[in-house]
Amino acid sequence: MADQTLYEAHPAMFRNHPFGFIFCVLLIAAFGLGLIVFLVWWFKCLGTTLTVTEQKTTLRTGLLAKNLNEVFHSDVRSIQVNQRFLQRIFGVGSIGISSAGQSSIEIVATGIPDPGRVRELIDAHRRQPA
Repeated sequence: MADQTLYEAHPAMFRNHPFGFIFCVLLIAAFGLGLIVFLVWWFKCLGTTLTVTEQKTTLRTGLLAKNLNEVFHSDVRSIQVNQRFLQRIFGVGSIGISSAGQSSIEIVATGIPDPGRVRELIDAHRRQPA
């Protein structure tokens, strides 16, 4: 049976850091320097993907070099969702997932749209019998 994808997202640029986004745009208009900062930031967001399937959560980072962290839902020990005030307004936040096999948080994804939904999806699937 195939593992169905329930959620997949890249970090949001504007909604996660609206003032930084506006500052980059102003720097582009003023000096052109903001274009370099903006492109580096955009490629970093493009190269980061959080995927939640029925069985596991995966965080892929990097465009040229790849890093992959995955945690099976049956092994999830805790889920942390953090949202600053503006992040709550814009519907983004950070999510941290730790498993029984590690003492620290294994997956940390920042700027993820609708982190509460991600937590609910993982919770719903970690409690299902295998």
